[in-house]
Amino acid sequence: MGLLLRGGWLIDGSGSPGRAADVALTGDRISAVAPPGSLAAASGTRVVDLDGLVLAPGFIDIHTHYDAQILWDGDLTPSSWHGVTSVIMGNCGFGVAPTRPGHRDIIVRTLENVEGMSMEALNAGIDWCFETFPEYMSALSRRAKRLNVGAFLGHTPLRLFVLGGEERAASALEISRMGELLREALDAGAIGFSTSRQPAHQGAFGRPVPSRFAEIDEVSAMASVLGAAGKGVMQISIGPGLFVNEFSSLAVRFGIPVTWTALVTRTDKPGAALRTVSRAGALPGEVYPQIACRPIVMQITMTDPTPLAAIDEWKEVLALPRSARFSLYQDASWRDRARPATLSAWAARWPKISVQETAVHGSAVGVPLSSLAAERGTTPFDLMLDLALSDSAPDSAPTRFRVVLENDAEDEIGALLADKRTLLGLSDAGAHASQLCDACYSTYLLGYWVRERKAISLEEGVWRLTGHAASAFRLPSRGLVREGYFADLVAFDAASIGSSALERVYDQPGGADRLIARSTGVEHVWVNGVATRAAGADLAGVAPGQMLRS
Repeated sequence: MGLLLRGGWLIDGSGSPGRAADVALTGDRISAVAPPGSLAAASGTRVVDLDGLVLAPGFIDIHTHYDAQILWDGDLTPSSWHGVTSVIMGNCGFGVAPTRPGHRDIIVRTLENVEGMSMEALNAGIDWCFETFPEYMSALSRRAKRLNVGAFLGHTPLRLFVLGGEERAASALEISRMGELLREALDAGAIGFSTSRQPAHQGAFGRPVPSRFAEIDEVSAMASVLGAAGKGVMQISIGPGLFVNEFSSLAVRFGIPVTWTALVTRTDKPGAALRTVSRAGALPGEVYPQIACRPIVMQITMTDPTPLAAIDEWKEVLALPRSARFSLYQDASWRDRARPATLSAWAARWPKISVQETAVHGSAVGVPLSSLAAERGTTPFDLMLDLALSDSAPDSAPTRFRVVLENDAEDEIGALLADKRTLLGLSDAGAHASQLCDACYSTYLLGYWVRERKAISLEEGVWRLTGHAASAFRLPSRGLVREGYFADLVAFDAASIGSSALERVYDQPGGADRLIARSTGVEHVWVNGVATRAAGADLAGVAPGQMLRS
């Protein structure tokens, strides 16, 4: 049975001006795009009247960390609530495959420290029915999925698999073995290879994640595998020895697309992000800096101080089990060592940090820690720790602090969105679940930046979420509303599309909490021609998602 979508305003994902059009679907493909009223409904064809809604390609989220969550939540919420029909996971060099049985605890603890995932949820929710990356891809293929899913092979699990966790440069033989496993992963459908040299990426037991021990030649060797295979994207989290010059070199030498994270704005460094775009844009090669359209704001507790991981003294905290971290905060000698570095590193952030959730410090909610500390004759560093320590139940109901980390220069965000050399991503969906929720970035973009701020047009906003992402990530027959393309579509009300306020729910395995945001104005969604949302509500029991393969 076919489907005919009538009465919509088509924004086709190419950036071209919108137009009235009818769209026909047959099976999992778009079979016709034609002027209004020119397509007849054949016998058995179901007609959906979109009544002036915008019809666009389904949104593509290129930067998620759903690698574990997909094993217990085939709906991939909350992304699926926001018009997203395809997600790419395994970013920043992280993932759950390949993993030997003896390394599972290290992988879990790495995801806990770096990506802010609940160890309880991971241990309760991951079905370790795989060891190699191809086995992981096969397991995902068999799982019911609401969305289309692509996965990078992450450098951290790959290196752990080959080097066994040894913190050193790899030998030529080990690099060759990693290359063989990468080629095997590409043949199994990996979307590419991801890595990180980010100093803040402190993994299991507070140690640098395995990818940070790789020399640049090792990263180049993996890029050469992508180049020789003629497929795959390289995604890199910046760090020492890997920045715009090196990205350009990798892209040119091996003929591959390179995307890097993260290009963010900062009020204390006005114009820096735009200058980086100009500098990088003058270099050759297909290189995409990833930007975010929302300020990066986390709700953190002192049991999980991930944003402080780049500071040496806080690496000692992350090396301890969560239950033992409060004892270190009570240690005066540790405070004396940690205080100067923490106050200096976060000097620009203290005025933007406040208590967000608390059972006992109600008068402190919303007051900048810098101001509150001045009133109480202490430092923001000591006040943050003292507030956490004086909570009546730090283990069960910890005080949460709202921390504005980066991307807080609004006008510069608007300028980055208007610059077509940047690539929109950085939702981090699936990660930092109890600390932030930016999986709603698509509806936020269309509601805030398009409708309210008018920083970019509706056509540009949809292109950023669809055609641009599909082109950069080499996703064939997706990202546009064209005949023969997969029928991934979203119909939304441009006047009301947006995101709700964040809410905390306890629906992860083991009862772990997370923050979620719901959408407004997303009326219909189709994934591979199957309706997954209608009249503003998700449809139960549908799982038309497919694997996205390189």
